[in-house]
Order: sequence, then structure tokens, then C-alpha cells
Amino acid sequence: MVADEHREHHTQSIAHYTPQQHRAHTSRCGVDIGVFSLAHMPHALWHLGYPDQALTRSQEALILAQELAHPFSLALALDYAAMLHQFRHEAHAARERAEAAMALCTEHGFAYYLAWAMIIRGWALTAERQQEEGMAQMRQGLADLQTTGGETRLPYYLTLLAEAHGKAGQAVAGLTLLAEALAQAHKKAECWREAELYRLQGELLLQASTSQKSLEAEEHFRQALDVARRQQAKSLELRAAMSLSRLWQQQGKHDAARELLAPTYDWFTEGFDTTDLQEAKALLDTLQ
Repeated sequence: MVADEHREHHTQSIAHYTPQQHRAHTSRCGVDIGVFSLAHMPHALWHLGYPDQALTRSQEALILAQELAHPFSLALALDYAAMLHQFRHEAHAARERAEAAMALCTEHGFAYYLAWAMIIRGWALTAERQQEEGMAQMRQGLADLQTTGGETRLPYYLTLLAEAHGKAGQAVAGLTLLAEALAQAHKKAECWREAELYRLQGELLLQASTSQKSLEAEEHFRQALDVARRQQAKSLELRAAMSLSRLWQQQGKHDAARELLAPTYDWFTEGFDTTDLQEAKALLDTLQ
């Protein structure tokens, strides 16, 4: 419901926005409100299950920011775009946007947005198998972020680093970071990524390869599904359904796995070229 409310809020904002009328507000607010709404709205759209619409809005935000030639608005649009590409698991595009943001933020001294871009670039490097450099950049970005005093999206950033630890075979370190991320999410009431936190906990627990850990992992996958459904976060629901379906497949529960995943996959009407939907389709094909 939170994502849906965000989408509606930004839809109304965009509907009432005109560059000429609101340009005077930019100097007072520090950012162009049209760019902000167009840049932020895609995150709600992606979570709600509309990855193509999210990408379109993100591109519109970048075009508007470039036309306005307002450095801070452009830095913000680039950071949000990099983050959207991370959601979509598009490492190359995420790195390109993050590097553009880093250059702009360095030039103009936007410390918080520089740290944000560094974290996303670090994630992209780890996704491109540059684990050591990527994790070092993520840690530096997190340290710089704390220096600015900013804590917004900290659970999300910690999740990215935890995911990287998992890919590096460091499940225990990843689980420690996820525990911290969950504590921060609940403390700050910033739970928009809670489903993914539970899902990744399950994935890292499975690296222990014991029957007890398998039971714990299944419980985390179920928690992820429950949270995603409650929040109407279809993209996170799909990921949680895939994780649980893969586990059931390994346990020989092919029918249950297919019955869980198929309805979620069938709900989608766009984004079939994205990694998540392609992986879901491939998994369903093996469950026939």
C-alpha cells in the first residue's frame, strides 16, 4: 500500500507541474519538483510490478533534468535512475548512471548524493564479478554516507552489501548485515525493502546446506511472501516466490512450486525482458 500511495502522490505532483511556473521554487527547494517526482515515482512503479513504466518515467526525469541544466536536480535524477537499474538487476546501466552521478556530485560538492552513487556503483561492480573492488566501494560509500549524517535508505544499502557478501561466499557476514538492516528498518519505520531482507536471509541460510537451515530458510521465504503481498509489492513477491519455488523444487515438491510461482508470474503484463521475469519463466519451464 505504501508504494501505491507514493505512486498516486507523484502522479498528482506531475499532473500539476509546469517547468516555467515551478522554476522559481527550485531555488527555494533546492531541486526541481518535476524532476523529483519523475525520478522517485519509478521506484513505486517497479515495486508495484510495472518495470517498463518505471523505466519510462526514469528516462523522462533525466531528460527534464538535462533540459533544465540544474546540477542538483540532475544528480538526483541520476542517483534515482541508478537505483532503479539496480532494482531491475541491470548492472551495466546502474554503473553508468552511478558514475555520471559521481562525476557531477564531485564537481559540485553533493556529498550525500556522491555516497549514494558510490554504493550503487559498488553493487554494480560486484554484479560484474569485480567483488573486491565493488565491496570496497560500497563500504566507502556507507562510511561517507554516515559522515553526512544521512540515514535514509540505510537498510537498502546494507542489503546490497549483504548480497555481495553472499556472492563472495561469506554468508555469515551477510547475515550479520541483514540483521542490522532489519533492525534499522524497524527502528526507522523504513520497511519498503523488508520482503527482500527476509528473502535474502533465506538465501544466505541455505548456503549452510543443512536440513535445519533449510527449514529456517523456508520460513524466511514465507515471511518475504507475506510482507510483499501485504505491501502489494509484486516485484518482491515474484522474487520471494522464486526463492521458495526453487527450494521446493530441490525437495521434489514440483507441483507445489509451480502452483506458487505460476499465478504470480501470470499477473505481470510487462517487463518480460527483465532478469526477474526471465528467470521466473525459465524456472516455470523446468517445473512443467
